[in-house]
Amino acid sequence: MPAKDGAVRPDLGATAAFDAQGVLWAAHKDGGYIAVSRSDDAGRSWAGPVRVNAVIEPTDMGADSRPKIAVGAGGELYVTWTRPLGKPFTGEIRFARSLDGGRSFSTPVTVHSDRQEITHRFDAIAVNDKGQLFVAWIDKRDGVAAAKAKGPAYQGAAVYYAVSDDKGASFRGDYKLAEHSCECCRIALRTQDDGSVLAMWRHVFTPNIRDHALARLTPDGKPGVARRVTFDDWRVDVCPHHGPSLDMDAAGRLHAVWFTQAPKHSGIFYGRLRDGAVDAQRRVGGETAEHADLAVSGNRVAVAWKEFDGERSRLRAMISDDGGDSWRERELATTAEASDHPRVLLRGGAFQVFWNTRREPLLTVALQ
Repeated sequence: MPAKDGAVRPDLGATAAFDAQGVLWAAHKDGGYIAVSRSDDAGRSWAGPVRVNAVIEPTDMGADSRPKIAVGAGGELYVTWTRPLGKPFTGEIRFARSLDGGRSFSTPVTVHSDRQEITHRFDAIAVNDKGQLFVAWIDKRDGVAAAKAKGPAYQGAAVYYAVSDDKGASFRGDYKLAEHSCECCRIALRTQDDGSVLAMWRHVFTPNIRDHALARLTPDGKPGVARRVTFDDWRVDVCPHHGPSLDMDAAGRLHAVWFTQAPKHSGIFYGRLRDGAVDAQRRVGGETAEHADLAVSGNRVAVAWKEFDGERSRLRAMISDDGGDSWRERELATTAEASDHPRVLLRGGAFQVFWNTRREPLLTVALQ
């Protein structure tokens, strides 16, 4: 489902992350290459970009797909992206790392061991406190196997992941997290104190309900059981290219934002996730609100999204100081040019919103 102001331009997909020293790193496209830029002043100025891949290769940059960046405790930089293959909707997850503070990157490798020309797309990346690196993606191998066996039609795709214990020098997997995921929505990851990683994704529940599921990725490749966590009952046979965002507060409560077009709930929604229900569910923004992101600091919650008013895209945000019970809203920026989807970042407990636009590349706005 395209954005109200047209499709996101392929060169604007970007993500960013702060390291432990407060340096901001952004992964984006630069002249056909995947690149990383550095800011020492929270995005007011940028150094770089440094090319991640020495040889240009095709890159999936549309909708929920874009380069991803994660930072290790020792300042290691990890970058993933999806490289399209020859057939429609196929791809493979690519990875490169920097161990020298972003001055150079390793030769890119493909993360997963399965090399069929099928869907391995919509990568997500996270690093736990032990330094283990998790990469998850949407995968169609089970659907291909079902078709070859001439069995029942396979619903959707699946979520797989791989783990690296040596700072990205090698990966082990491929581990299946869950079958019957939606085919083209981004995956949200959130690390846990025990070294596991929570994943939230759009799932295909019987018969054709595209709500969301949650499960735990573990380093040993034995994931937890997937459970349903949103209950809008959206019955549809298409993929909306519109994945969720997930974080946890100081009390251990899970906060999320997601998109749905169910009859009773249509638009972007926020809620606190618990077994069998959603607490404090509320609409985010107006009718054109899209691609929200969320972060939590202590008991404070911040959500950012963009809306199109027919002429301009408006970057908007809302903040809660009481764990999602009450909110205040504000507008952060506008543009009449093309723009990517916003990201909410944390720097020393303070919120920053990252938004890559054609007019103001790698824009970063403090959110009080």
